[in-house]
Amino acid sequence: MGIVELGHTGLWVNDLEVMTTFYSAVLGLQVTDRDDELGIVFLSARPRAEHHEMVLQRGRTAEDGAKLTHQISWRLDSLEALVEFHRRFRDSGIPVQQEVTHGNAFGIYFFDPEGNRNEVYLRIERDVRQPFRKSLDLDQDYDQILAQADELLGDGGPRYQPVS
Repeated sequence: MGIVELGHTGLWVNDLEVMTTFYSAVLGLQVTDRDDELGIVFLSARPRAEHHEMVLQRGRTAEDGAKLTHQISWRLDSLEALVEFHRRFRDSGIPVQQEVTHGNAFGIYFFDPEGNRNEVYLRIERDVRQPFRKSLDLDQDYDQILAQADELLGDGGPRYQPVS
């Protein structure tokens, strides 16, 4: 018996409406259920397959700036989707920490309105040893992004070596 995927994650939040709007309007998750009396909202990227991947509930007790979550990562299905998020975050003023290649994935690290770090990422069929994280320019054409990511595999260290 083994884990096959993350089912869902949840966050305690200060402002339920601001956070619900962020995850639905910016990331495109759909509200699948909510209980206003309990202050809880369920959201899903795939509501027909998964009732919820994200739960938001009022009741955060940690101070602003407290490190509670390392990151929440959202897998994408195409390079086009990643570039669209790049544009959406820039146009919406969403704070982006870094746009990167991990060798085995391309990702954008960003923050929600309460400072929780998220990532949208595209899995790449390479088994690059981790940690590997180098900045990637997503303002380029798709072919240029792929070429830059390939070049970065050997930039400043040994050339790409698969995990053994």
